[in-house]
Amino acid sequence: MAKSVLVVDDSKTVRQQVSQPIKAAGYSIIEACDGTEALAQLGNNDIAMVICDVNMPGISGIELLETLRDQGMHTAVPFVMLTTEGQTTLVERAKKAGAKGWIVKPFKADLLVAAVKKLAGAP
Repeated sequence: MAKSVLVVDDSKTVRQQVSQPIKAAGYSIIEACDGTEALAQLGNNDIAMVICDVNMPGISGIELLETLRDQGMHTAVPFVMLTTEGQTTLVERAKKAGAKGWIVKPFKADLLVAAVKKLAGAP
């Protein structure tokens, strides 16, 4: 069974752009449109890695990561933040919360897939 990657973004188009090359590389994709749905998916599925937008309505991507880490949940699941933001303060906050990477949109599909393979392992 292929490893599952959770893709969290409030834009369906972005979720599709992220999911397609990862799926083509042999991974299973689970999507969530916001932080609340991501929490549910993490609770119901065996997730190898999370790729998460920073700016979303409700719970932001960084708040999601901070909540999980503060509660000691899914601490072994690598998180990569995907965003249009490049502010140093946000990057540092995400790293402090445990993010393993920061990918700026628009992204190159091959670099995204390389990050997934590195952090999630082979599909």
